[in-house]
Amino acid sequence: MGFEEATPIQSESIPHILGGVDMLGQAQTGTGKTCAFGIPVIERVDRDDSRVQFLILAPTRELAIQIADEMHAVAKYKEGIRILAVYGGQPIDRQILALKKRPQIIVGTPGRVMDHMRRKTLRLETLSGIILDEADEMLNMGFKEDIDTILESTPDEIQKVFFSATMPKSILELTQKYLREPVHVRIAPKQLAVENISQFYIEVRESNKLEVLCRLIESERIKLALVFCNTKRKVDEVCEKLATRGYSAEALHGDMKQPLRTRVMNRFRSGEVDLLVATDVAARGIDVDDIEVVINYDLPQDEEYYVHRIGRTGRAGRSGKAYTFVVGREIIELKNIQHYAKANIACAQPPSLTEVTQSRVSSILSGLKDSLGADDLAYYVEAVEQYLEDLNVESPADSFYTTADLAAALLRLSMGEQFHQAEEIEPVVPYLEHVARNNRYQSSYNNSKAGFFTADNDRPDGKRGPSDKKSRGGKKIEAGMSRLFLNVGSDDNVLPQHIVKAVCSHSSLTGKQIGAIAIYGRYTFVDVPRESADEVVKNLTGRKIGKRPVRAEKQK
Repeated sequence: MGFEEATPIQSESIPHILGGVDMLGQAQTGTGKTCAFGIPVIERVDRDDSRVQFLILAPTRELAIQIADEMHAVAKYKEGIRILAVYGGQPIDRQILALKKRPQIIVGTPGRVMDHMRRKTLRLETLSGIILDEADEMLNMGFKEDIDTILESTPDEIQKVFFSATMPKSILELTQKYLREPVHVRIAPKQLAVENISQFYIEVRESNKLEVLCRLIESERIKLALVFCNTKRKVDEVCEKLATRGYSAEALHGDMKQPLRTRVMNRFRSGEVDLLVATDVAARGIDVDDIEVVINYDLPQDEEYYVHRIGRTGRAGRSGKAYTFVVGREIIELKNIQHYAKANIACAQPPSLTEVTQSRVSSILSGLKDSLGADDLAYYVEAVEQYLEDLNVESPADSFYTTADLAAALLRLSMGEQFHQAEEIEPVVPYLEHVARNNRYQSSYNNSKAGFFTADNDRPDGKRGPSDKKSRGGKKIEAGMSRLFLNVGSDDNVLPQHIVKAVCSHSSLTGKQIGAIAIYGRYTFVDVPRESADEVVKNLTGRKIGKRPVRAEKQK
């Protein structure tokens, strides 16, 4: 399979899993976790026993399929070992027939495993071990009750192994409840192979993100890229706009039916699709070695997602690039990500029209080399010479065109008229420079006396804002603005930056367009442009700020 040496997580985990002890493994995506548990599981299977011996749970269908495929490859020369993936979106009748062939290893998603348990088509009393891969993601996706039911249905004495990229409280509680004196194997993020990934960020306006994305694709001559958005709605929107501009792009998110998701992934793997636009959860099963660039269209929602995302490129010894788009005060969150990932994320500028032109011209010209040696060029040479002769006869005496002029005109034509109508992207003043230049901390402090902060500035004293009750009138609303009521506040640990990020993520507004923000104990007031108020109310209602669903209303 081309492996030369074990990765750190494999070196640490394989002996413990072979030994049959309970284990808690902490490692990020792209570190070789599948073989870390897949190799010892295959080694431990009793090929003469046709009962189910090992169950591997994964959060998504894509990851379950990926695990099963890799384990099949590892077990290629192990006769008598049968591995089956069971997941939602595939006809259950087909899986029931496959289960009758008595696989010893089951790889499945919690929901479909539960379906088979209820139908009595899958029995767990014969298990020797159970493995939870991406356990933190399963809990984030709401599988807690299913996981409890499955684990409680297994024999007490079997081996239990949990793999998780992060160690939140919920994982520690699960560990304390089900694992017996577990060995804790932790591979720190700094051991991830990201040194061959060049990382950049670009400060942009929200409205310019798509144009910057397209120019990156053109200037870098990107053939295979993964674009991350934070919401399914944004994935569909970006994919549709890319397709409208003529790019080969597909969307991947949780609302898509399994056959469509499988088809999209196969097209991306085979190179039929150049750009895959995905959410974090849907991308969990993506295992493509030759992804050139990862582009964070939206800033990841936490530091660990950033590491997961960029780990999709620079695999198998290749070099890769990662670009992150940052809007306004998101630069502060990016600094936290940089500190967490111990990464050097360099500032970059959007490619200029000149850079894009040079790259596109160079790409077209490099593609001509094969055609220059073609045997049938004589006809085209004759057509060009005849056209130039006729053109020069018909043109004014002071005009004369050469073959170079004609070649340049054809090159310009091949670029497309839409390209020539494009304008330079208006430069963005870096957020931190903007804050320093305007020196608005003092006015922010004055506003804070009434419980108000502007979207561009935090309180200089670092406090979250008052939790005491104030009048609903508060500070006077600026002209052209509407005041919205949100049912979250300082009691929910909400900060001004959380409000700004939520509003910007679910509307077309940028941070600079948001007005005063007043945070109280159980509610918040935020001022937005009047013409965008209905959009913000509609899109924000039902979303979460922190852990609490939001109800947004326009103040009467």
